[in-house]
Amino acid sequence: QVQLVASGGGLVQPGGSLILSCAASVRIFRFVSMDWSRQASGKQREFVAGITGGGSTNYADSVKGRFIISRDYAKNTVYLQMNNLKPEDTAVYYCNLRDTNYWGQGTQVTVSS
Repeated sequence: QVQLVASGGGLVQPGGSLILSCAASVRIFRFVSMDWSRQASGKQREFVAGITGGGSTNYADSVKGRFIISRDYAKNTVYLQMNNLKPEDTAVYYCNLRDTNYWGQGTQVTVSS
């Protein structure tokens, strides 16, 4: 049974920072790729950032240079450090096991003054 639990969302002012966490109950965590995606109200879900089991990362152009994805193998957790947040980053953020139907429950990020 795979479970992904996302946390860390909240309300932040433009230019602020947040760290999202995704705790994964996956035995083979160190071998799997994990992604963060987001879905703004009225829009389709979009890819934000991904990290492979070996630690290679990739980002959507819209967040490159502002967001950092990382993972802690000992804690089976993936993080998304979000810096210089903009109102257009407002969305529900989801973590998922890449190429599977295993998704976390989502955490709301609101960027507003």
